[in-house]
Amino acid sequence: MSRTRVGGLTRAERLDWLRLIRTEQVGPITFFDLLDRYGNAAAALEAIPELAKRGGRSRPLTPPSRSAAEAELRRITAAGARLVALGEPGYPAPLARIPDPPPLLQIRGHDAVAAAPAVALVGARSAALPAMRLAGRMAADLAAAGVVVVSGLARGIDAAAHDGALRAGPGGAGTMAVVAGGIDVVYPPEHAALQARIAAEGLLVAEQPPGTEPQARHFPRRNRIVAGATLATVVVEAAPRSGSLITARLAGDYGREVLAVPGSPADPRSEGANRLIRDGATLVRDAADVLEAIRPLIDRPLAEPVMETAVAPPPMAPDPAELDRARREIPRRIGASAARLDDLVHESGLTAATILTILLELELAGRLDRLPGQKVSLSMG
Repeated sequence: MSRTRVGGLTRAERLDWLRLIRTEQVGPITFFDLLDRYGNAAAALEAIPELAKRGGRSRPLTPPSRSAAEAELRRITAAGARLVALGEPGYPAPLARIPDPPPLLQIRGHDAVAAAPAVALVGARSAALPAMRLAGRMAADLAAAGVVVVSGLARGIDAAAHDGALRAGPGGAGTMAVVAGGIDVVYPPEHAALQARIAAEGLLVAEQPPGTEPQARHFPRRNRIVAGATLATVVVEAAPRSGSLITARLAGDYGREVLAVPGSPADPRSEGANRLIRDGATLVRDAADVLEAIRPLIDRPLAEPVMETAVAPPPMAPDPAELDRARREIPRRIGASAARLDDLVHESGLTAATILTILLELELAGRLDRLPGQKVSLSMG
């Protein structure tokens, strides 16, 4: 999958991108696969109904209308935000290097925050007061040293991290808050003043449409942005099954540094962070330790530009006879267990272009699940 660097979308292109990513069954990976296959979002939108039909979808799959996309753009503007595409100013450059970057983000605040080196600081919602103070002090010191502090605006450590970074004042790097719902939705409600201050002095980021109330499925998606937009993730207190550990795992998967503050073995809130250290995370006690760990990454940035053209030319269309054979064979080879894309190419003798076309058809029909590690399985739903 190529990752196009956008030099600046036209209004029409931005609307097409928005329509495409808001289409049912189209996630970030499928979005970029469709761009690679058809060259631009407009052509992909035209192809989607037939692709879904060929994949076995029983009811038509119709992308959102242009008027619906225009209405969403108006809601974004009314919220004081704007819509940025991957590669445009305001889009965090390291985020472009994860396997499933958001094609579009809503941002409210200062673009410079997205351009500075950043560290995620996350932890328990029900954190102990000493941990909250430590997180706030660490965040303030990082921001004063020119490092943006990124978190998810949750209760506990997240809030302490944002507040601490803001305390560094106008000379600090600031803070970025990634919210799980719409950019115009305050969650939790008691963070209304903090969220407004971040939008005014830092950067507020959302992937979900305006008006979206956060639901359980949104938080892992939010966590991937927190991990992907940063050089490292620091965990301060975390229960064994917490969302903070999901963020840390994603950071490791993305090749970013994973750091953790140790805690008392007798406190269950420290169990997750202590386990991370046991499993190889770097132990940190303060901002100085964090800065030491990330300094080589600051000197050698993760995210350099990848392409200068807005779209890539579409590949040659697969042979129709081969496609017919693949529609019969690929679902049998995938089954309900995870199959790797490389293995499908090697074992079937089919071309990668053919297999990717079939996978697009199955996914748009709602019959395919994407799994970590470039794996797929047939949907059991």
